[in-house]
Amino acid sequence: MDTHTITHLPNRVSDLVNLKKLGGDLTIDPTFEIVPVNFAQGDCSYQAYIFLCRFEGLADQKPFSFRKCYAKGCPHNLCPHVAQAVMIANRYLKRDYKKLEAVGVPLQEKFFSLEEMVAGYDTAFEQASDEVTGGILTIHDYINMAKEGTAIRVETRVEIIPGVEHFAGRKNEQSFLMVDFDITAFGNKFRFQRCVACYGSRKEDEEKPFAVATGNERLKLLYAEFDAAGIDYNLCFFT
Repeated sequence: MDTHTITHLPNRVSDLVNLKKLGGDLTIDPTFEIVPVNFAQGDCSYQAYIFLCRFEGLADQKPFSFRKCYAKGCPHNLCPHVAQAVMIANRYLKRDYKKLEAVGVPLQEKFFSLEEMVAGYDTAFEQASDEVTGGILTIHDYINMAKEGTAIRVETRVEIIPGVEHFAGRKNEQSFLMVDFDITAFGNKFRFQRCVACYGSRKEDEEKPFAVATGNERLKLLYAEFDAAGIDYNLCFFT
């Protein structure tokens, strides 16, 4: 594929998959970060850990770089426990590896490490209940259940939550596009939250429109999976 055929550099895993399907030349080097973030959600302030994978490489000889959040973990019950978040992140990451492998982009499968998480953030590992967060199940577990005939109802809500990422020697103000999923199945209710995009809080005018478009595209793909599985849900997008 000639370089002029790329209309925009990849910023999602689905962009990488589509580029390869069209015959593009692609090299990818994923790297991982577990970043503590101070979130301010309404009147509630709390610290969580976000599990990020940065996809970097060359798309038709053009350098690209984007990051994807695979999970968010909290020391308390405001989101999945950090020990659960490691496993949730790796399950979603495995799905993306399979998507890339299916179009001819085999990668050395590297994953988030629970051992590294314990060593780096041992104070985060306190006893936590998974009654609300649904343990290590993911949205796609419920999609598969619906395909097998289980009645599933999903209420979606979207919210942009400001946060401060803490890296070694610096801080980074980010706004996170979060989607809350309230799931009813087997007479029980479960709650999940996923980050579908983010942008620099100090560059809102420049970066927010692109982040909103990316987040909404990811939601469209998920809603299409809901439709295919027969899940009852409400459409909800970022504006």
